[in-house]
Amino acid sequence: DLGTGDVTEHSGSREDLVVDLIDTGPDTQTGGRLLRLKDHLKDDTFMMTYGDGVSAVDISKLVAFHKSHGRLATLTAVRPPARFGRIEFEGDQILRFDEKPQLGEGWINGGFFVLEPGVFEYLQGDETIWERAPMERLAADGQLMAYRCEDYWQCMDTLRDKKQLNQLWNEGQAPWAVWK
Repeated sequence: DLGTGDVTEHSGSREDLVVDLIDTGPDTQTGGRLLRLKDHLKDDTFMMTYGDGVSAVDISKLVAFHKSHGRLATLTAVRPPARFGRIEFEGDQILRFDEKPQLGEGWINGGFFVLEPGVFEYLQGDETIWERAPMERLAADGQLMAYRCEDYWQCMDTLRDKKQLNQLWNEGQAPWAVWK
């Protein structure tokens, strides 16, 4: 409870974690929010996510990949899920039909990052949008790498997305529940 400061632990096991909740303000952009965390982070590698997507990304492999290349930033690249079914034809005959498959073409920002403190030099203030100038400059400077994740990924941007994800969870079919 942020109002009272009460903390409820919902897990029987305790990991060696420190959790800080930082109020970054309602009007602060994504890059500005990251910049406001600078004083709370040690001078070490850290991770960031938007929190509006679920994935089965292997965090250990993601971090190992990041550590292997020595650049400032690693973005998790994922295949975009299809909004509609996909059909493969031969003439007018349907050879294959996939209802809303994970697409095999193209890559998008999956919203899971591993970052070095040097990324703060790419951030200006509260108005900074992480996905614009900072990431564009990191890429131009050769400091942005992609960890290609072929595992399950789904955003939760709409009520429809939420309902689909809840249905998968309730049916015990959640591909992102890799801890089970």
